[in-house]
Amino acid sequence: MSAQPNAGFAREASRQILAGGSAGLVEICLMHPLDVVKTRLFGFYKGVLPPILAETPKRAVKFFTFEQYKKLLGYVSLSPALTFAIAGLGSGLTEAIVVNPFEVVKVGLQANRNKFTEVPGNPHECALQAQPSTMSYARHIIKTEGLGLQGLNKGFTATLGRHGVFNMVYFGFYYNVKNIIPVNKDPTLEFLRKFGIGLLSGTIASVINIPFDVAKSRIQGPQPVPGQIKYRTCFKTMATVYQEEGFLALYKGLLPKIMRLGPGGAVMLLVYEYTYSWLQKNW
Repeated sequence: MSAQPNAGFAREASRQILAGGSAGLVEICLMHPLDVVKTRLFGFYKGVLPPILAETPKRAVKFFTFEQYKKLLGYVSLSPALTFAIAGLGSGLTEAIVVNPFEVVKVGLQANRNKFTEVPGNPHECALQAQPSTMSYARHIIKTEGLGLQGLNKGFTATLGRHGVFNMVYFGFYYNVKNIIPVNKDPTLEFLRKFGIGLLSGTIASVINIPFDVAKSRIQGPQPVPGQIKYRTCFKTMATVYQEEGFLALYKGLLPKIMRLGPGGAVMLLVYEYTYSWLQKNW
């Protein structure tokens, strides 16, 4: 008796995971050149494989858990507006648990990317340090700092805030506004309607969650004084940045973030919806 419902859940979960992974894959392929153009004017897809390998499963987790939390909240008497927002918050917190160790490694590698050392025997000449591999750097963190909040899960609360707030606004705004604005019968105009709402969703979510992003970068990145931990917890880091550098320092990097996550957020939502719809009809 239970085999059929279980098979139905597995099929539905597979659709959500495939559609979410597809959304991450397409978003990376379209938006990766924005990361590259900051440093070079050619080779737009150089280095695209690591982001694809990281982002595709991450987006699968994002969309799959959103759908599951939304389904669970359906058993509670909540308004649709709250259901979408809380399901988004839940998916963001779950996503943060999965991605935080990868973020710690990524930020550490980025901080060490352009370090120079003196060439032995010639103090006036410097050479780039060899860049460690992702796995060797992760092992180094675990060996020297452990798996806890000072090691591979450094900045965990800031990552929870970053992903939780972003997804709460991102999904909550998109699905609530999409339900308010009437569906257009013209396929092109309907696509533009969804894209516009998705663009606004990614943009507004980026504006609201960027203080958490700044705190995360300060905590996970190199400290101002080597050997002394200045940035330790999320809200204390925000307070320190505000007191020492002013309110606008909490919004550093907002423009490139909007340029990436505004259209990128729209692409992900549309690819997810169209892929999921196709899978429902054909699988």
